[in-house]
Amino acid sequence: MRLREVTLHRVDLPLTAPCCLPCGTFESLEPLLVEVRDEDGAVGWGEQHILPGSSAETREGGWAFARDLAEQVAGMETGQAKKRILARAGESRAAATALVTAIEMLEGAERLVNRRERRFRLPAAFDATGRGAIAEEVEQRLAQGFRTFKIEVGRNLAEDIRRLIWIQEELAGRATLRIDAKGAYSRAAGCCFAAAIDPEGVELFEQPCAAGDWQANAAVAAVSRVPLMLDESIRSLTDIDRAAAIEGIGFCKVKLKRFGSLAALEQAIGYLQAKGLAAVAGDGLGAEIDCWMEARVADGLIGKAGEFNGFLKIRPEARLLAEPLPFTAGEIVLPAGWWPEIDRQRLRLRCLQRHRFAAPRA
Repeated sequence: MRLREVTLHRVDLPLTAPCCLPCGTFESLEPLLVEVRDEDGAVGWGEQHILPGSSAETREGGWAFARDLAEQVAGMETGQAKKRILARAGESRAAATALVTAIEMLEGAERLVNRRERRFRLPAAFDATGRGAIAEEVEQRLAQGFRTFKIEVGRNLAEDIRRLIWIQEELAGRATLRIDAKGAYSRAAGCCFAAAIDPEGVELFEQPCAAGDWQANAAVAAVSRVPLMLDESIRSLTDIDRAAAIEGIGFCKVKLKRFGSLAALEQAIGYLQAKGLAAVAGDGLGAEIDCWMEARVADGLIGKAGEFNGFLKIRPEARLLAEPLPFTAGEIVLPAGWWPEIDRQRLRLRCLQRHRFAAPRA
């Protein structure tokens, strides 16, 4: 199969509410959307979001990388193109992933094909802070069908502990909790919070300290009353080895954009499990193409709720699929044979930049 053309789209997808993270506050996602076509006109899509400040990657660097590689691989056989891109993936892992997964979709990767209905449970992002608002949101999320709640901590230690207690009291065992500090705690604060957790109904405590501070995260793991999950720290199989050697770490989160391809993500999940760790997959800041791909790779490999829920944070009118990624009662529900198709009009409205690279004429 030969690539006839590669088109890059830089898009703006407004969020339903501002996303507040340690690296900044964002009101929209700006993923790189890659479109590839073969000589018969078949299309494949890849999509990845580079979050400024969360790693060494930048949106400008990813865009430049994608333009360079897109120009090089237009006209190549798909297998050769993937090898060329992955050989340089270290320069911009997310952009390389967008390019490679678009080609994998074009090739009809077996991991993406669902021959019968498939369901994928998602956690609910939990936002309320005051006691009354917490009680209201708990009931609302349960009525929507969610049975895993994800709460963010890391801004104020005392308030975080108090809020967790209130949420647990209101839930009364009706759902499980995941707690995510997004690397915002110091070593001392992380240890204090982890030691204060009532483990009842708490599945895991995610990324207490900065991604590169392995010693601090290990110290928190040593005193935590629930298993730790590392997220931002996990970018390679070597990182999985390092996590497996730390007592108290029970989970690692793996994201498609950190591993370069569908095949590499599947390998990472298997490798993690072979090391005795549980896997959670998903990018909470992925759009529909990325979330769909992560769900399909996780299918049959991971039994726990996935975190490929970023598409739910995008305003419905800004989503790019002609048929939105099906979601009901806390689950992605894919009918047999479901396959994504981009709404071209919406894409034009949301596009900030576009470059097309065509194979040279014979």
